[in-house]
Amino acid sequence: MELTLTLSFKRKGITRERVKESAMGSTENTELYFVFMNYDPEYQRLRADHTKRGANQLDLYLSKKHDELLARTLEPGSYRKTLSLVIVDGFAVEITEDQANLLRSANGVRVVEKNQEVA
Repeated sequence: MELTLTLSFKRKGITRERVKESAMGSTENTELYFVFMNYDPEYQRLRADHTKRGANQLDLYLSKKHDELLARTLEPGSYRKTLSLVIVDGFAVEITEDQANLLRSANGVRVVEKNQEVA
């Protein structure tokens, strides 16, 4: 699956290497994005368990799931995950626009939206 993503981005001029070059060592062009995931039956099962143990398992499951997505999609050190959301299967991450485009095509991702301040 990752090979297919790489090929589709090469047509647009966006590669994992180009994203790495634009993101490494610079936080000037990073912004906060929210990433929401596709339906996941395991998330639904864990979310239905309203015990303290269930809440802990859900937190651990989502954190691991989100971290693994970022690790297989983006270069290490080129992003900063700020939080995992439990009420919805999603997370917030500081990334570049090119990295957001990579995540939009990643398997399991439903929506990637840039944070917008409301006046």
